[in-house]
Amino acid sequence: MSPQDLLRHIDNGALWPAPLRADFSIAAAYQCALEVRRLRIARGELPKGYKIGFTNRTIWSRYQVFAPIWGTVWSTTLTLCEGEGEGEVTLAPSCQPRIEPEVVFGIKATPPADASLDDLFNAIEWIAPGFEVVQSHLPDWKFKAADTIADSGLHARLLVGKRVAVADVAANAAELDALLAATQVRLMTNDQLVDQGVGANVLDSPLRALHHFLNELRACPGAPDLMPGDVVTTGTLTDAWPVKAGERWTGEFSLPLSSLTVIFQMH
Repeated sequence: MSPQDLLRHIDNGALWPAPLRADFSIAAAYQCALEVRRLRIARGELPKGYKIGFTNRTIWSRYQVFAPIWGTVWSTTLTLCEGEGEGEVTLAPSCQPRIEPEVVFGIKATPPADASLDDLFNAIEWIAPGFEVVQSHLPDWKFKAADTIADSGLHARLLVGKRVAVADVAANAAELDALLAATQVRLMTNDQLVDQGVGANVLDSPLRALHHFLNELRACPGAPDLMPGDVVTTGTLTDAWPVKAGERWTGEFSLPLSSLTVIFQMH
């Protein structure tokens, strides 16, 4: 499919008629996704950062994707909670939406070339709990890695909870790395436990997931660099769970993060 076709399916929330051709490469998929990005910018949407997907090694075999991917987060897909961490998110026009509890970073500076974890720590302004709503335009979430990249990294929505200044929780990269690796989440709906996870599931910690992503982003021809003000969500700590309008979900994150609740709307 052309980038225009891909964008049309995003806008309509409709399944693709078929997977992309079998020989479609990862590199070609990123170039296709970047063209979709240009189309969205041309019509007035503003890039607000990035999502990193498939960082949770515990679910690689389930989805048959064995390495992280990334995509763009948009002004039209990002919601920042004000207050104590509850927000509403529309599911229209998403396709087969699922929820993922994640650790989110706010970036205050572009990291230097060949950035170390310490350099990355110095580029981060805040951390927060988040819910990413992911989607797939292929039936039953059956796809190849290149399909997920061309499908805008499967990104549909991102809700960001209460933001905490990194300087208030860690003095250096080693402290932040250990803290986020130990971060736990209990994913609940209707007061029932659905799943639980830990930060170490995400490439050993969300900070390391961010570091991996930065290197991959800079290796991708034509991809924009990480910029001040970007929001980056680092991948699900649990499996991804189907959601529908009217549902209320809560992520009970351990300190230093706070709980986050989302209510899903159809419109």
